Amino acid sequence: QLSAAASLEEEVDPGMVSGLEIIKYPDPRLRASNDDVGEDDFNTDHLKALTRRMFDLMYAAQGVGLAAPQVGINRRIMVYNELGDPKKWMGETVLLNPAIVEKSEGVDYETEGCLSFPEMNGEVMRHKWIKVEAMNLKGKKFKKKFTGFEARLFQHEYDHLEGVVYIDHLDEEDMEEVQPALEELAKEFGDGGVTGTRPGNRADLEI
Repeated sequence: QLSAAASLEEEVDPGMVSGLEIIKYPDPRLRASNDDVGEDDFNTDHLKALTRRMFDLMYAAQGVGLAAPQVGINRRIMVYNELGDPKKWMGETVLLNPAIVEKSEGVDYETEGCLSFPEMNGEVMRHKWIKVEAMNLKGKKFKKKFTGFEARLFQHEYDHLEGVVYIDHLDEEDMEEVQPALEELAKEFGDGGVTGTRPGNRADLEI
């Protein structure tokens, strides 16, 4: 089982893979609202192909999870494989239109990073366990309880579906550390970027 820190250290930017690439801060699509997958999309070749391409990009990035907004598609779609190994495909999970229905009072802290924020990291607080409702590729609803690293991984990708990014969770010290890199990315992006954090996201997790 990969730790959050280990998977972070191994991530790379592979560029374009299977016609998809990871967008970077401050691309406004990272902050946009994300539409549900509709009834007509379930069990279609297009949706299956999209999630397959997302897995291809995720593995090329040596990551363990990817959300559709990170590839510029504002839909409530996420994929992950906590093992991070394409040969261990039984670990592949696709969640469509997920919702957190219950969460632990207990929280923990670990270092996280994000491919949309290259070469940055910081301590992020997450719930120790969560219960989730979601749909699979066939449009069948299921419920699942996530614990440990899988719970953290889900919460990270779920944030993307809510227009939340990991820097929203950073404390003042960690934020000061990544600020120069954020400013450089904003300069590279040019006009039209959505910069800064959304205050309160870290506070929302406080018990």
